[in-house]
Amino acid sequence: MKVPFITKSGNVEQWDVPGGIFDLPVRADVVQRAVVWTQAAERRGTHHAKTRGEVRGGGKKPWAQKGTGRARHGSTRSPIWVGGGKSFGPRPHSHKQGLPKKMRKLALQMAFADKAQNGKFFVVEQIVPSVAKTKEMAALLRSLFTAL
Repeated sequence: MKVPFITKSGNVEQWDVPGGIFDLPVRADVVQRAVVWTQAAERRGTHHAKTRGEVRGGGKKPWAQKGTGRARHGSTRSPIWVGGGKSFGPRPHSHKQGLPKKMRKLALQMAFADKAQNGKFFVVEQIVPSVAKTKEMAALLRSLFTAL
């Protein structure tokens, strides 16, 4: 298989790459699982809502149990009251999932194969910006994409 190869001078040549790597049939399910695995690992899992025991106040019984004609209540911090705690709110936990190493490797190979098969894969000889500036790097990358 041939892919575009951009030299230091900006010339575009064709480069032969081994066919076995880029000729893989792309399975969307494997790539999707790898993407979900990556995104799940990036979640912080710090979400938290207070329960009725964590909300401030509510120590005194709002009114007598009997004799008022109203419904019985024990605390103003019950989940059915405004200002009360959340019944089954979010709790901090890890969202990490498992993904076998072979599946990770296969998903990466399939992603590269998909790019190569759709003409969106190219090789650059060397990128060396003269100054470590974002503006300089952006201009260099822009020139690479216009060369294609």
